[in-house]
Amino acid sequence: MTTGTSGTEFHRETEPDAAEPTLIEGLPGHGLVASIAVDQITDQLDLEQYGSIRSDSFPPVTSFANGRVQDTVRVYGGTDPDVLTLQSDIPIPEDAFGELSRCVLEELVDDFGRAIFLAGAPAQSEEQQGDVVGVATTEELKTELEDAGVDLMEDSGAVGGVTGALVNACYQADVPAVLLLVRADPRLPDPAAAQSVIETALEPLVEFEIDADPLQKQAENIQQQKQQVAQQLQQARGQQDEPMQAKGMFR
Repeated sequence: MTTGTSGTEFHRETEPDAAEPTLIEGLPGHGLVASIAVDQITDQLDLEQYGSIRSDSFPPVTSFANGRVQDTVRVYGGTDPDVLTLQSDIPIPEDAFGELSRCVLEELVDDFGRAIFLAGAPAQSEEQQGDVVGVATTEELKTELEDAGVDLMEDSGAVGGVTGALVNACYQADVPAVLLLVRADPRLPDPAAAQSVIETALEPLVEFEIDADPLQKQAENIQQQKQQVAQQLQQARGQQDEPMQAKGMFR
């Protein structure tokens, strides 16, 4: 066990074997884009749990999988390819942003060579969903984004939430990091946006293949559910209108 700052601790389960792996962040955010994408990477690469982060600021909930209780915030890793993933089963509360960022920088920063952060942003239209842009903390990574064919964010702006806090912490500590922003459904989990950020930006940066086909199937299922809900709402509105029309006829 390694103790971090302000009641936040990183519990290391295995020693790192990878040489300067890439850390890919998959914490819950808008559209659950990061969570969906990184869950797919962890499962596909069959990564093993590398450690976990515990904090008094995290919600007091129990997470479990395959019949076993587990920590809600976990780090996975592997050597083929060299990669670490940061995942959580719960949204990170705002009062834990600083503690989590300090813990990652103090206890994990020596274990990875660079970090890639994923964040969803509300799409203004269906046509905009899946659009990806990137920003970097260093000029070298900015060039790497350009070489990978990732569009750079040209406008000024800001990213909040736990991802914004982590990127800012990396920038302040001179840790090489990339932020990939993808436009996602403003109301529902968006596997299609996760698939888009994987295929158009993440794969070219990490230089290993990620099978995103399962995300397409998830997106199709959600689309079907949305259509069913829309039909049910339309039918319900029609039923509500009928008595009103009938009542008007008998006046």
